[in-house]
Amino acid sequence: MRAGLTKSIPFSLTLDVAGYPVLAEYETRRLFMERDMSFRFGSRVISHVGVVGSGQIGPDIALHLAKALHARDVRVTVIDVSPDALARGRAKLEQKVAKARDSGAFAPAVADAILSGVSFTSDYEALRGAELIIEAATEDVSVKRRISEQLETLCPPDAILASNSSHIEPARIFETLEHPERSLVIHYFFPAERNLLAEIVPGPNTDAALTQSVMELYEAIGKVPIRVGSRYGYAVNPVFEGLFLAAAIAVEEGLGSTKEVDAAARRALGLGVGPFTAMNLAGGNPITHHALDEMTSRIGPWFRSPRLMKDAMASGTKWDVPKRDEQVVLSPEAEQRIAETMIGACFGICGEIADSGIVSLPDLELAVEIGLAMRAPFTFMNELGVDRALQLVEAYAAEHAGFPVPQCLREHARTHQPFQVDYVLRRDEGDVAILTIRRPQVLNALNDAVYAELYRKFAEVRDDPRIVAAVLTGFGTKAFVSGADINFLARITTPADGVATSERSKLAGNLIENLGKPVVCALNGFALGGGSELALCCSARLAGKGMPLTFSQPESNLGIVPGAGATQRLPRLVGLELAASMLRTGRGLSGREAVECGLVREEVEGDLLAAAIALARDAASGKVELKRIDPEPLAAVSALPPVDLGHRSRAIDALICRAITEGCQRPLPEGLRLESELFGSCCATEDMRIGVRTFQESGPRAKAVFVHH
Repeated sequence: MRAGLTKSIPFSLTLDVAGYPVLAEYETRRLFMERDMSFRFGSRVISHVGVVGSGQIGPDIALHLAKALHARDVRVTVIDVSPDALARGRAKLEQKVAKARDSGAFAPAVADAILSGVSFTSDYEALRGAELIIEAATEDVSVKRRISEQLETLCPPDAILASNSSHIEPARIFETLEHPERSLVIHYFFPAERNLLAEIVPGPNTDAALTQSVMELYEAIGKVPIRVGSRYGYAVNPVFEGLFLAAAIAVEEGLGSTKEVDAAARRALGLGVGPFTAMNLAGGNPITHHALDEMTSRIGPWFRSPRLMKDAMASGTKWDVPKRDEQVVLSPEAEQRIAETMIGACFGICGEIADSGIVSLPDLELAVEIGLAMRAPFTFMNELGVDRALQLVEAYAAEHAGFPVPQCLREHARTHQPFQVDYVLRRDEGDVAILTIRRPQVLNALNDAVYAELYRKFAEVRDDPRIVAAVLTGFGTKAFVSGADINFLARITTPADGVATSERSKLAGNLIENLGKPVVCALNGFALGGGSELALCCSARLAGKGMPLTFSQPESNLGIVPGAGATQRLPRLVGLELAASMLRTGRGLSGREAVECGLVREEVEGDLLAAAIALARDAASGKVELKRIDPEPLAAVSALPPVDLGHRSRAIDALICRAITEGCQRPLPEGLRLESELFGSCCATEDMRIGVRTFQESGPRAKAVFVHH
């Protein structure tokens, strides 16, 4: 048996009551760790970014870039030939920054740095030498061509020339350039500084390495980039504009007024705002009017600008929509008719895009959900049943000439198989497989579907003779995995459910731990709860340099016993004293502290993923030996050192202490089974219900009032 006590490590990062970092403070500290540096990604360096166009979206793009890059002293220059447009754009940006500062979203120093890093000018010479320029001018191909030709003469040979076109194919925009290989579309979505989605659309001559670089850049600066093939409207706008068209047709057919259809469509599709409200907010009537008529020949005959839109264009009035918090009540029959109409239209439109092959189904699913703030369409089809989904599409198509019935939906209904929506992406770098957990809406949180997919994909890695090692990472820059999805935990109703859930949650980690091939965890951000437990199963862990938070087990704040292995693996890695403190109080470790206690092998300055791939390959070849968790029992400890439990549940703490002291005196597999049983026991407590309910109703920062039984 081994001794299980190590020195205690202080930790001072502010956590909210669920153990999550207070993001405003976290971001401020992270961004200001390195100053006076250009932004580096891969082999590229960016010190100056240009935005051409100070109209509807250009200032918002500039705000996003300044917000993401100001800490590296990257300059952002906005160009427009109209002095009035420049003045309006500057005022718009300043107003948004002031609002964010007043709300606490930006610290005062961050707000000041953003404002000082953006300049507005009509002089194109100010862009000379910029490494990235995004044209955000009006949606007119001749205007965009003239601008791109002018920019080509100003920029270095390796500069990236992008267009924020919402519809026009890259080949049409850049066909007159001498070097179109360095050009592509980067399509932002409203509001550009906050909407996470960015469609990355290369043209036929775009260099493949440049496209990959832009994908990596936009992930690094906080967007969710989706690669889309070149077709008019790309992947998401046909959904946005198609849903508006379906809503307008519903009004024309007498299913309801614009206000009623807007409200019913929002409820049916889980939209943040209804299609008419969205059109008002985005000021999209002129673009949508033109785009729908273009789509008739470019996508399909159902698409067209409806009479309702033509009338609105002629009158110049906004759509009549529900006011904020206004309740629009329809008869059950009217509600159902509009719902079935909008759902059938949505499924058909999304299925046609999937059939077109311009985007993968998982990417389309994520893009629609994030970019349009609505229910994920293919998951919605699965939940409704693919047979029923097909019925709704066929019913809509029967009443609307030219509407597509997607082949992918026909095939899934024929086989009665749900659509497969991947949350774990795999790509191979030679003989090393890279698996990325991608659920950016919830900071890569885990649920049953993700656990099952991790198991399936690691089993494929295990059985693939071409692969010698693997790297596990998360999407984005904030979180490796933020923990278990709270809704996933809320569905547990009995102790037996709890035991079964805990056992299922361990399957992927157990496989990773015993894969027979080294698995390196590249901690692209913090690992909380289930994310920490997943990382503990890997052969080694690397973290980005200077992370204020790498690991935390915040379950005790929610009235929960960790259920995916932390009570057994963490003590074996860092010792009982530190592990018990982390498990019982939600205490976290910075990157430096995680290295000091042996939880992280090293902090990496630079390309974290490249370092993880190299380490995994070296471990597979025997060049480097990675220390595995010793599965033998730890030395017996009769009592754990006292900790300040604060508001936390004493009943849950007693179960956590039992898991640590009793479980760690058993071989690892037996200790893991005991943890599952104790997780089941916690599911019978009132405190778990209180903790989960408090989180759901009041958010992660609210302190649950536990009753200690």
